Amino acid sequence: MTYLYDDPAAFAEDALAGFCDLHAGAVRRVPGGAVRADRPARPKVAVLPGGGSGHYPAFYGVIGPGFADGAVSGNLFTSPSTQDACSVAAAADSGAGVVFSYGNYAGDVLNFGLAAETLRARGIRAEHVVVTDDIASAPPQQAEQRRGIAGDFVVFKILGAAAEEGLDLDEVVRAGRKANAATRTIGTAFSGCTFPGSDTPLFTVPDGQMGLGLGIHGEPGLRDLPLPSAAVLAEDFVGRILAEKPGGAGDRVAVVLNGLGSVKHEELFVLWTRIAALLRESGHTPVLPEVGELVTSLDMAGVSLTVTWLDEELERWWRAPAATPAFRRGETRHEPAAAPVAEVVAEPAAPRYAAASPESRKLAEAVLDGLRAVRKALHGAETELGAIDAVAGDGDHGRGMVRGIDAALAGAESAWHDGAGAGDCLAAAGDEWAARAGGTSGVLWGAGLRAAGEAIGAESGVVDVRVVVDAFADRVVRLGGAEPGDKTMVDALEPFRTALVVGKPWAEAAAVAEAAARDTAALTPKKGRARPLAERSVGTPDAGAVSLALIVRTLAEGIR
Repeated sequence: MTYLYDDPAAFAEDALAGFCDLHAGAVRRVPGGAVRADRPARPKVAVLPGGGSGHYPAFYGVIGPGFADGAVSGNLFTSPSTQDACSVAAAADSGAGVVFSYGNYAGDVLNFGLAAETLRARGIRAEHVVVTDDIASAPPQQAEQRRGIAGDFVVFKILGAAAEEGLDLDEVVRAGRKANAATRTIGTAFSGCTFPGSDTPLFTVPDGQMGLGLGIHGEPGLRDLPLPSAAVLAEDFVGRILAEKPGGAGDRVAVVLNGLGSVKHEELFVLWTRIAALLRESGHTPVLPEVGELVTSLDMAGVSLTVTWLDEELERWWRAPAATPAFRRGETRHEPAAAPVAEVVAEPAAPRYAAASPESRKLAEAVLDGLRAVRKALHGAETELGAIDAVAGDGDHGRGMVRGIDAALAGAESAWHDGAGAGDCLAAAGDEWAARAGGTSGVLWGAGLRAAGEAIGAESGVVDVRVVVDAFADRVVRLGGAEPGDKTMVDALEPFRTALVVGKPWAEAAAVAEAAARDTAALTPKKGRARPLAERSVGTPDAGAVSLALIVRTLAEGIR
């Protein structure tokens, strides 16, 4: 249970504000996250871990010499937006480029990928290190599809140490990817975590059992097993990890025994005794092992074991000093700039909209009415959408959609007051949705609405909805890469588009979308966080398809 909060929707932002106030001498807040309070004396690669909030001390708790130069933080369990990533990168860059590092989740991949493209266009070199350490989420032959969990910590630490040595961007990236390739993690949950403001956890584990193979976003385990003793759990963990020892690896290992939020340190110490003995019996030597809460999941009761096989180079970086609010090792020799860099908050440039015709202004009012209706519908469905998503995902879809539509409506209203026509209002709505919601749905809905707005333009007061839906769908499909049958929003979007193309009225096409969304219950997911939990997902429709169907049905009354 999360007990202390004000506005549940602002919990992540309020927590970040408190952290930055507490550690004002070490970090400063910037839009989208936080960065070091001072810049290095000479250019160095900026290491920027990131992802959704709720995992403290990951991600902003490890900002400091020898570790991260900043961190990009999204809403609870929701990837940061592209704009967030660009903002933090611009604040942290000292001239040597930036490297984003994050777990392998669709929303993170999309948003950080778009951010890197944007930064390169601005003249800032930007690269990625994607963490794929979770051995429960895909078989070894599909290791590139594995998600990133507590192995994040080891990869981030090695990236930070390599950058602190003064290596160039290519070498820092090589160090991080080498660490990821040598890292394996297995985890388990004893109970689910609960969002602020929620009375029920995202998932439950039957009494006397544990959910093996959990993620760090509250995803349920791959299967439930009888709750074992510490000794039996240690044997299970170590056996699974050693079975995936990389070919040619040595016997020296970095080890992290991680608590997910509600397991006491004393329990971790008991488990560590058994794990350490098994590793040594197998001929391995733990090097500076870490036991504690390093990558949490709000109040989840659970643990994970991470092992990274070290060579001489990786061991040097693992041992290297670091000084952050949440993690210290050795004595750092950080040489800051002569004076701390004062926080500069740039005033956003006033948007410039094309001259709108009276007809387009009138249509813009209809756009606003539609967004208001959608806002009411999504707020009403937030709990239901979250429950659907929690079956095989992280349960954040309802909250993400609410956050997105709230921002979209505010952006469209602001544009309308500035004289914008229908197209610019809808494009502004898309930009704000993408900027504020984050996650996969955030970037897709944001990009789709902007494309729809561009299709409308600023002149006409009458539009062909087929053209607008085509523009929306084309952008979503191209950006997300999903196809019909993957169990995503595309499974409702494409039948809806097809129905319009063959001449069905909007209301009938919306009914087609609703039926298609219901039919996704029979599908197994091939994209996103639900993919590793495909069996659990069968029988439940896709949350993204359901929310899309809800939106097009809500708009039916206003579409002619």
